[in-house]
Amino acid sequence: MNRILIVEPSKCTGCRLCEVVCSVKKNGAVNPTRARIAIIKWESICLETPMLCQQCESAPCVAVCPVKALARDSELERVSIDYDLCIGCKFCVAACPFGAMGIDPVARKVIKCDLCDGEPTCVKFCETKALQYVDASIANITKMRKAAEELSELIKKTVAKPQHTQS
Repeated sequence: MNRILIVEPSKCTGCRLCEVVCSVKKNGAVNPTRARIAIIKWESICLETPMLCQQCESAPCVAVCPVKALARDSELERVSIDYDLCIGCKFCVAACPFGAMGIDPVARKVIKCDLCDGEPTCVKFCETKALQYVDASIANITKMRKAAEELSELIKKTVAKPQHTQS
């Protein structure tokens, strides 16, 4: 059964618990800069939303990796990193259109969401259900697309507003 991680920005309160539990799960310490998920804050529109790897089917990060350290894991429908092959060139970080690839500032290695091997910890602790790990049915893909469109429209409206300046 294919599953996908859905983000509903309108449900996110910006509590950042997902960052905390991710950093503890992956590194054994509370350090959100080492999390595989990040809460992005747009103050101009009063919005905070989780940003993480979309596990793209045609992943740009996989395409640019010169040593094939990134590959698609068809069993869990995710993009995985083979750290034995990774040379730390960071091409994948630059290629990700979602800004979901990061650098662990302590370990100095590329990091990304790996869906916690099919049991995303962030989902378990998200009280508002802004993060959901669900069957990859047409209904859920449509729901994910609708949430992305709503976020895009909200950002466009905010960017289009004229900024008042004092003379």
